[in-house]
Amino acid sequence: MYGIGYLQRLGRAMMLPMTVLPAAAIFLMLARLPWDSFGWPQVPELLNAAGMAIFHFVPYVFAIGIALGMSNQTATAGMAALTGMFIFHIVTHTYDPNGVQPSMFAGAVIGIISAWAHDRFKSFQLPEFLQFLGGSRFVPLFMSVVSLAFAWTMIGLGEGLRSWAASAGTLVYSAGGFGIFLYGFLHRILVAFGLHHLLNHLFWFQVGEYEGANGAVYFGDLPRFFAGDPTAGIFMAGLYPTMMFALPAIAFAIIHEAREDLKPKTRKQFRAAALGSFLTGITEPVEFAFLFVAPYLFLVHALISGGIMWFVYELDIHHGFTFSAGVLEFLVNMPLAQRGWLLLPIGLAVGIVYYVMFRWSIRRFQLATPGREDATRLDDWAGDIPYRAPLILQALGGKENMIRLEACITRLRLTLEDDRKVDVQSLRHLGAAGVIRLGGGHVQVVFGTFSELIREEIYKHMQADIQQVQFHSPVQGRMIPLEEVDDPIFAQRLVGRGVAFIPDKGELVAPVQGKIIHIHPSLHAIGLLTKDGLEVLLHVGINTSHLEGKGFTSLVKIGDEVSPGQPLLKFHIPTLKQHAKSLATPMVITNSDIVKSWRFAPYKAVKKGQAAVMSVVVNDRENKGAEK
Repeated sequence: MYGIGYLQRLGRAMMLPMTVLPAAAIFLMLARLPWDSFGWPQVPELLNAAGMAIFHFVPYVFAIGIALGMSNQTATAGMAALTGMFIFHIVTHTYDPNGVQPSMFAGAVIGIISAWAHDRFKSFQLPEFLQFLGGSRFVPLFMSVVSLAFAWTMIGLGEGLRSWAASAGTLVYSAGGFGIFLYGFLHRILVAFGLHHLLNHLFWFQVGEYEGANGAVYFGDLPRFFAGDPTAGIFMAGLYPTMMFALPAIAFAIIHEAREDLKPKTRKQFRAAALGSFLTGITEPVEFAFLFVAPYLFLVHALISGGIMWFVYELDIHHGFTFSAGVLEFLVNMPLAQRGWLLLPIGLAVGIVYYVMFRWSIRRFQLATPGREDATRLDDWAGDIPYRAPLILQALGGKENMIRLEACITRLRLTLEDDRKVDVQSLRHLGAAGVIRLGGGHVQVVFGTFSELIREEIYKHMQADIQQVQFHSPVQGRMIPLEEVDDPIFAQRLVGRGVAFIPDKGELVAPVQGKIIHIHPSLHAIGLLTKDGLEVLLHVGINTSHLEGKGFTSLVKIGDEVSPGQPLLKFHIPTLKQHAKSLATPMVITNSDIVKSWRFAPYKAVKKGQAAVMSVVVNDRENKGAEK
């Protein structure tokens, strides 16, 4: 429960409160405009107060955000966390106004305990006359007591913890450039596991202390930078060259090394990924494009990133951001930076080095980066998000396999009953850049910036309790609409509804799990019955029955149970080309009256066994299948 999977949930939860920080940067930037010339002399003071208020109250935001993020957005947990922070603040302030202050550490602790209390007590039962205070309503009461005890504990430990935090900051700073390098290296490594927010939380919000002109105390590199600390910004400045230049350079290297036939689609996706990294500092869509095909190259990338941060530190460059190191924050926060302009020539040089290194590596080691693999996810053949979402759920093992479903900016974060049920190949076909297994049922699936939309669609699908039957491609070749088959019996759906294929290899495999109920004497057609009661006909070629089995070899017999991708028969394509009217191979459901809805993937090239070429929802799942 409290392994890597728990930590990645915590890292994701910490991203939620981070989303309010850009507002502070915008207010502080606007406060520096010449409002006096417009006759509004008080506006700068008001804007500055609004921006600094966000940093002042950010421990409260963290407590609520973490509680919401780790309790599946449950309002009771958020309210309990807010109540806990109020109690913590008033108790510590009453004891000593200059002593323990609300911090990100206190906010994180109260947020985590609030989420845990919600999971623990949401079904808590009291005697009937007290049950109004039972269940989730018990959580704020519980947190009131916990927060009082936590505040008292922190009062006792406060001086020691303050000394420890100061010592930690001194230790990191005393390491000089190597300490900065180590942070930069670990930051990139932890991106792969979605745990980098935990590292950032320590250095951005805990290490270092600064007392502002108004007497307020700020902890961490990020609040200190915006409060005017001239020594702050060393744990953020070095990220700008990597996010604004290095990652876009990798994206363009991937585009230029893509196959010519796939280059247009590769260009479309990775130009967007490069722009996203340059503007906002969101790097995962680019990094996950090579993480799985060349992990050693990702290690080199992490080492260089750390080296860049060390170099920037040695040049005494200070810069900061509230969300990430993109060009928007680079420009907005430039007035607070020291020697920040030097990041631009450094970034250009870094971009050139990365572009040359990655183009050489992709070509030299024949890396299967997007646009170079045989079955590229860039084909996007699975269609739009509402279509993909139920298929993604199916590839994750279905609704019954799902314990927890969450998403951050670039990935689904899942807790599954059995992560062995995950169909990685199908997820790649459905657009996933990669799948990370963290153990204990914890899985991450990287879909880029559409991850939250996919999560919402999957959640809707789970709530509606719709069960889709997913069909795999029975052959390798090209999928076509049934109406294009050169036979009116199939084209007019007189046999049933479905799709057809033009095979380019002579093997037919099972498109779905079921039982063989029919094999034509001439071996050109096979019928299956699924557990949902669907009767599926696979018909190889048009007018192939007169061949009387010539060119066909059956690999199964009536009564056999088959699984998707299992070989059913082999056929000799040259023989069919010579004697058959067409190679078109329909896959139809002959009892299509029991089908409630149909979905078809775009009609294009498919591989044998490729998932989700067609999916259907059956009207009535009861009394079908085994009884027939």
